[in-house]
Amino acid sequence: MNNDFARQQMVQQQVRAWDVLDDDVLEVLGDTPRELFVPAGYESLAFAETEIPLAHGESMLMPVIEGRILQALALGPSDKVLCVGTGTGFLTACLSKLADSVTSMDIHGDFVATARRHLESLGINNVELLEGDATRALPEGHFDAIAVTGSLQTFDPAFVEALTPGGRLFVVVGNAPTMEARLVTRGSDGDWRTETLFETELRYLVHGALPPKFSF
Repeated sequence: MNNDFARQQMVQQQVRAWDVLDDDVLEVLGDTPRELFVPAGYESLAFAETEIPLAHGESMLMPVIEGRILQALALGPSDKVLCVGTGTGFLTACLSKLADSVTSMDIHGDFVATARRHLESLGINNVELLEGDATRALPEGHFDAIAVTGSLQTFDPAFVEALTPGGRLFVVVGNAPTMEARLVTRGSDGDWRTETLFETELRYLVHGALPPKFSF
């Protein structure tokens, strides 16, 4: 398979067709070798319109979702970004090419180690990788943009509190099978504005779902 051709087909036939029209985003998705980030044995699905299974019951996002995340955050070259849910590191790699720096965290230590190898192989050096549970504590400091790659059953304002004024948060909230992909923008006075972008379904972050209710 010609990976360069397949990658461009993915961008044009899947991502662009799903209303991702930002030229910078399309260029990054076309230039970043997604095939290097898929787990062994799934190389043939690197450019397919499907989630790719990972360890721990997780999955790699579909290219169209990654494109919508990148476009929604409208990143600039001076932005500092937080990515929650590193996975294999592909979205982190894309974010790093659009922003000044990226802090990327995952609850699974083996994911962090794998992502580090992938990013180092591409010479990407503006990313800090952390192991941690974002539903318990976020990294110190504030960010111009936050991408949450797993869903939350209920919205958590802690993510907004980690934004700078004018900062943007992409997050998916709700109950399966119909969840809302939201863009949340923090105002200068600490409040926020929410825009619903589209409906989708993502796996919950670990601890992103409410505990089951007891029945008697």
